[in-house]
Amino acid sequence: MLSLMRRGRRAFASILALSVVALSTAMASPVFAAGKTITAVMHSDLRIIDPIFTTAYITRDHGYMVYDTLIATDANFKIQPQMADWKISDDKLTYTFTLRDGLKWHDGTPVTAEDCVASLKRWAAVDGMGQQMMQFTASIEATDPKTITLKLKEPYGLVLESIGKPSSRVAFMMPKRLAETPPDKQIPEQIGSGPFKFVQGEFQPGVKAVYVKNTDYVPRKEPVSWTAGGKVVKVDRVEWITMPDSQTAVNALQSGDIDFMENPPWDLLPVLEGNPDLKVETLNKFGFQTLGRMNFLHPPFDNPKIRRAALLAISQKDVLDALVGNPKYYKVCGAFFICDTPFATDVGSETLVKGNGMAEAKKALAESGYDGTPVVIMAPGDVTTLKAQPIVAAQQLREAGFKVDLQATDWQTVVSRRASQKSPKEGGWNMFFTNWVSADVSNPIANLSIGGQGKKGGWFGWAEDAKIEKLKDDFVRAASLDDQKKIATEIQKEAYDQVIYIPLGQYLAPSAWRKSLTGVLDGPATPVFWNVDKSE
Repeated sequence: MLSLMRRGRRAFASILALSVVALSTAMASPVFAAGKTITAVMHSDLRIIDPIFTTAYITRDHGYMVYDTLIATDANFKIQPQMADWKISDDKLTYTFTLRDGLKWHDGTPVTAEDCVASLKRWAAVDGMGQQMMQFTASIEATDPKTITLKLKEPYGLVLESIGKPSSRVAFMMPKRLAETPPDKQIPEQIGSGPFKFVQGEFQPGVKAVYVKNTDYVPRKEPVSWTAGGKVVKVDRVEWITMPDSQTAVNALQSGDIDFMENPPWDLLPVLEGNPDLKVETLNKFGFQTLGRMNFLHPPFDNPKIRRAALLAISQKDVLDALVGNPKYYKVCGAFFICDTPFATDVGSETLVKGNGMAEAKKALAESGYDGTPVVIMAPGDVTTLKAQPIVAAQQLREAGFKVDLQATDWQTVVSRRASQKSPKEGGWNMFFTNWVSADVSNPIANLSIGGQGKKGGWFGWAEDAKIEKLKDDFVRAASLDDQKKIATEIQKEAYDQVIYIPLGQYLAPSAWRKSLTGVLDGPATPVFWNVDKSE
């Protein structure tokens, strides 16, 4: 893990200083059956298909198939033109984006600057980096059909990094009529300008999602690099097949019934690596952070003393051993902003990384006034990278003295239910677990779950912390990297004191595919399916 993380350390520093049914039924596809088809089992079933409505990575992945971005991030963490080029005024207060020629929505209408302005506003209303950028923004306007003009109240150095960030939430462009949908409601149809078209008529949540090549898409001429460059589609069709059982998916991959598996279980990797027809590789070299998030709106976790007791009860190593097992693929790390990066610190993480806090947890819970209110934990059983965390945490919380209601579900139910602010008795929740790609949590502005905006604009769990919000503002105004490091440390201290969330360590998640596929790309927002070819 360390060697893989260090391999990208210089690249990380550059960006951080500026600022993751049965097969026979599922594969029955009478429509668009001709041509080259890639069949893939992704890390999760796809149900929510609005990439601004949720931060779920499966929805982000869907977004990259259907939509495009104004600008994008390459493998050197540099921002590159995608749908648009840009200029910055000498006073650093005006950013002018000019759309390239030939951009069309999937319904055949041209992409306009008004579409993009509406898209930016919808994205910025809910994304952490977008929200921060808008605090410095005086206006975003379409000054002609191809020109988007963003004017700042004062210089802000993360405009391009915000609009071009590679992972959730991504600033995907969509037609104005869709982008004007309130961000807390899902858009009614999937019309993008990206390299694939979504086949609505074949979408079966829980079974499959289907994409076909957008023959009108004009790729950029630059070499492909992460989410930047030429998105050249080399196949006719991509099918995401839902297989909740990992062993079934592994068997299908080995037999050739599917072509790609995003997250095979770590314990089965040796079997896959021994198959001469398969390739196993970690596409996201910077890995993931896994975490637990509490609901600040309802008992018992509306009480910071009770949140603190829960934090003390949990051990990262126990979680990672159950989740991954092989230390080759995980790292105990108490840094909110990722170990081996400029903003890494161990402040506040001692019991979490040492796993020696249980006695203190029992004492803290006894003194907290906890009245036995059940802790409702959502436990998805259909995602390899999210099965272990709720089970281990539930055991540790019970040992500390909590009453726990562990509710088995699937991940897409979690994605929908975690957006509810209702009480647990009314179908709400107290705790859920998720994963972020490291790039999404690598600094206090990118890290959406570190925010303290509360019920309005906050991430699921709705932590309210004015001190963190003030420190984030100080961070973006800091004059030097050293000053940013000091502020990031203060933010982490406050985040541990108030238990904004519980970082549970870092891990790598290899993917596996048949060698008949070539051109599989790496990056922090993988897998993507442009550039991938398939030999028959």
